[in-house]
Amino acid sequence: MKARPKFWVRARPPGASRTAWRAVPAITLFAVLLVRPILALTPGDLSRVKFDQHPGLHISRDLVFRNEIGRTVQLGDFFGERPVILVLGYYRCPMLCTMINDGLINALENLRANVGADFDVVELSIDANETPAAAAERKALYVRRYGRSGAAAGWHCLVGDAQAITELTDEVGYRYAYDVQIKQYAHPSGIIVLTPNGKISRYVFGVTFNSTELRDALAAAKEGKSGSVLSQMFLLCYHYNPVTGRYGALILSVLRVASVGTVISLVLLVAWMVGRDRRSRRLIRAQSLSPDGLPQLRDPYQ
Repeated sequence: MKARPKFWVRARPPGASRTAWRAVPAITLFAVLLVRPILALTPGDLSRVKFDQHPGLHISRDLVFRNEIGRTVQLGDFFGERPVILVLGYYRCPMLCTMINDGLINALENLRANVGADFDVVELSIDANETPAAAAERKALYVRRYGRSGAAAGWHCLVGDAQAITELTDEVGYRYAYDVQIKQYAHPSGIIVLTPNGKISRYVFGVTFNSTELRDALAAAKEGKSGSVLSQMFLLCYHYNPVTGRYGALILSVLRVASVGTVISLVLLVAWMVGRDRRSRRLIRAQSLSPDGLPQLRDPYQ
């Protein structure tokens, strides 16, 4: 008889049928084969996509970008009077970047403070190929969605060259990667709150933001305070592309692994239920037999 490979799973839960349990290695291998070919960025690439937090660091004021009307501006032009919410991403992002801005706007709508009067929002594209026209389109969308007067004066959408973008993202610890196959960026999600003089005060992670947390972050930034390094939970912007009509590697991998995991769980559940049913039948049969192995007859007068 041939020896089984060392990776063969010998143990199985009580009650699981032998046939169903033997299917688990095959299903697991099928999951690996599904996931492996669709990863465009390596696990090493994705492990570097994160925020390296630098609270208290003053970012460079002399970095040059272009605003939504194509005018050259320096980053320091937005410092001096009010706290600044810095949002990094890219304007043609098919899903997650829009979700981040929607989450930000939802939180801002619940604040008494107003964009343009109490703080500014500065959005910067990490894609050096994006144009002021794309920035202007996004600004109009965000200002219209926010809906408060005076917001246009305090909501700035910028583009820049690769060197300026790299300098700023390095300073704030924003690590991202570009997938040349699907022409999308994998990047962390969140915002950075700056003090009026351009010092990093706090990082707020996620795609939805708590209004109270955001209010407190702006209040701390206004006073020039910097928070401690926080544990970060982020999503990767590496997802559904409406142009190609397909999901990106990371999200599709997660969905497929989750689907296969569900199938495995169902197989084990069915196997356990079948085994339990068999045990119950054997128990009932054993209880219905007399000590000599013959069926017991019930006394009709009991």
